[in-house]
Amino acid sequence: MNGLEDAAHILIVDDDSRLRDLLKRYLGANGYRVSEAPDTADAEGRLRGIVFDLLILDVMLPGEDGRSFAQRLRKLGHDVPILMLTALGEAADRISGLEAGVDDYMPKPFEPKELLLRVQAILRRERRLRTERVIRFGVYSFDRSSKRLSREGEPVRLTSGEAALLFLLSARPGETLSREALAGNIGNDGDASGRAIDVQITRLRRKLERDPRNPVHLQTVRGEGYVLHAEPADQA
Repeated sequence: MNGLEDAAHILIVDDDSRLRDLLKRYLGANGYRVSEAPDTADAEGRLRGIVFDLLILDVMLPGEDGRSFAQRLRKLGHDVPILMLTALGEAADRISGLEAGVDDYMPKPFEPKELLLRVQAILRRERRLRTERVIRFGVYSFDRSSKRLSREGEPVRLTSGEAALLFLLSARPGETLSREALAGNIGNDGDASGRAIDVQITRLRRKLERDPRNPVHLQTVRGEGYVLHAEPADQA
């Protein structure tokens, strides 16, 4: 399932199990898929295997705090939207959170309805940015809104599987996505689906690369997964 087209997948990172349970039930009742983590170490492990559409991240956490975690994610090039929760309500604290790269900041306690509205606003903005974006790599461009690939303006035929895979990779250009994350987000699971991803990657490289054995755009990160090296194209 692709979070940009179907139910968005949200990761709640908070050491308060009661709050996690409340948010999981509330957001789930409003149509979202929800996972949870009690600390940043657990969250980081989940991020390696799943493409999330939003993080709801507490500031005060055992071990690494949420602000440092957000800052580290941004330095690593992770662009997942982040809604930060905190009991600290001072302006300086909100500013430091925004400087760390979070998208919105919400003080505790809060009304669940307000949090839902903020979640919806962030996801609408992110969906608009991602689905309207044209990604360019070398002489190729991929229109994410239509899932069409072209080479110097000429269409390149993609199978539905190839288009779905390229859509996922182009949502996170420059970011390594694991085989498991790619398989899970296009509705597959298990070792067989992982092998299917490898086959699709091979086919895509034949269409995207001058030398598929030495790829420039669609590369393997050994032991981690695949990464698409691309840039947003000019929309003008």
